[in-house]
Amino acid sequence: MEYQFIQVFTTTSTKEEAERISEVLLEFLLAACVQIIGPIKSAYWWKGNIETTEEWLLLIKSEKRLYKEIEKVIKKFHSYETPEIVAVPIVEGSPEYLNWLKRELR
Repeated sequence: MEYQFIQVFTTTSTKEEAERISEVLLEFLLAACVQIIGPIKSAYWWKGNIETTEEWLLLIKSEKRLYKEIEKVIKKFHSYETPEIVAVPIVEGSPEYLNWLKRELR
């Protein structure tokens, strides 16, 4: 079986929201690791205006086959109208880390 590991990014408005999303993803074995970084400053276009906000960044390590479920969890527990949810492939990694990642996911 070929594993397609991904890293999913999302941002939240509060540390508590980031922690809640992280807890649910880990509890249901949708992520092997979630790193929460913040606060960070985000600048972006929203409804015709440039906005700046303090946010918390989640880096979620998982597999491509679990992406849709990860997206559902994020949307369920997220307060934003349109949360950032993007995934990028993990194209290389140490064999030890990738084996660990594989073992920790359902």
